[in-house]
Amino acid sequence: MFLSKIFTSLSILLSSDGNIANALEGTTADATAAAQPTANIWTTILSFVPFVLVIVAFYFFLIRPQRKQEKETQKMRNSIEIGDQITTIGGITGIVRQIKDDDTYIIETGADKNRISIKKWAIQSKDTISDS
Repeated sequence: MFLSKIFTSLSILLSSDGNIANALEGTTADATAAAQPTANIWTTILSFVPFVLVIVAFYFFLIRPQRKQEKETQKMRNSIEIGDQITTIGGITGIVRQIKDDDTYIIETGADKNRISIKKWAIQSKDTISDS
């Protein structure tokens, strides 16, 4: 019912002859003139629907999952303790030996037990859970 009213209103707008539109609607010319502003409003609203749907799709398929992933990554980085084995964004693996200023970690890498200072944002993954 609602869609048929929309289609008849759209046919009024698209028709060049008002008599054909009146025959479809079954009303007088005065009723057609009164229906045209309503039809103009509906066509304007219907023209914005695809844009709104694209924005909603972007939110649910791109923005929301990215925010969820960022929250999980931040939670993982905040849970790192001394003794955890980590991997950096550059691919360096090591064991956390010291935490400085809540954003700098000293990790021990390799057989020579070299120590490297890295920032919290450079940690990609936490490979093992510490026992302490």
